[in-house]
Amino acid sequence: MRPNLADFVKVEPMIRLSENFRALFYAPFYAAQATGAFAQAGVGVELVASAHPSAAVKALRAGEVDVMWGGPLRVMMTRDSEPQSDLVCFCDVVARDPFFVIGREPRPNFRFADLEGLRFATVSEVPTPWICLADDIRRAGVDPDSLPRIADRTMEENEAALRSGTLDAVHVFQPHAERLIASGCHVWYAAATRGLTAYTTLVTRRRVLEDRQDDLLRMTRAVHRTLGWFAATPASEIAGKLGDYFPDVPTEIFAAAIERYRKLGLWGSDPVIRREGYDRLHAAMRAAGALGKDIAFDDCVDTSLAKRAIS
Repeated sequence: MRPNLADFVKVEPMIRLSENFRALFYAPFYAAQATGAFAQAGVGVELVASAHPSAAVKALRAGEVDVMWGGPLRVMMTRDSEPQSDLVCFCDVVARDPFFVIGREPRPNFRFADLEGLRFATVSEVPTPWICLADDIRRAGVDPDSLPRIADRTMEENEAALRSGTLDAVHVFQPHAERLIASGCHVWYAAATRGLTAYTTLVTRRRVLEDRQDDLLRMTRAVHRTLGWFAATPASEIAGKLGDYFPDVPTEIFAAAIERYRKLGLWGSDPVIRREGYDRLHAAMRAAGALGKDIAFDDCVDTSLAKRAIS
């Protein structure tokens, strides 16, 4: 009788993880895979590309993937329209807003009122950046709806327009920001400086959280280990390790982007989702009309696995 290969090879549980979209500020997710942190924690993770951020939510709810990474914004919006929604955030990674306002000219004493009358373009690809920036502008005493902003172009198009001089300022994430800075443009505002804003977490369904608790705990432990590695490892080494995920980004730009994000405290020191960050995002969504009612923290967040992972 031939021996069964499974008798000799340890088979790790596999988690299908939906990749919201490819972005540099998601680097810890790629690092957990590239450094072997998931495997060391005893769980296999298969990255499944999503055609669009909203498609990731649909795939998760349909059971096509087990976990997705994405903003609590989508979990709150789903709960708002469907009070019985079982989507839940359980592991924090991007604890602050990764976007910047970049201008052609230096403006060391930048105020949001300075945007009035300027040719300013904001993000069109996803809703969270503008919802959060609009709230910052509103809190500064400026009506965001009064700004003559351009809102229907991609960040790639806006980067090119700022370089050519047809725009005065743009709202972008990395590596667009770092490329523009390297070309002589200037940071007017780093959104991470507003403080904690629950930006990107791991999300699953309540039933999966219960049925696969051990697997998701292993996954959360791997993320916690990776956040520690990210905080202590030279940015150039991180860029080299993750270069295959971003083949079009030069190593020096990648490393500079990582270093700038680290100085801003973009990534949490542990995977526990903080109520402060949730409340900040919730308030911005309410002000923007993206939510019709208040959505309680406990309805959308479960911190039990993250707390166990760091204990």
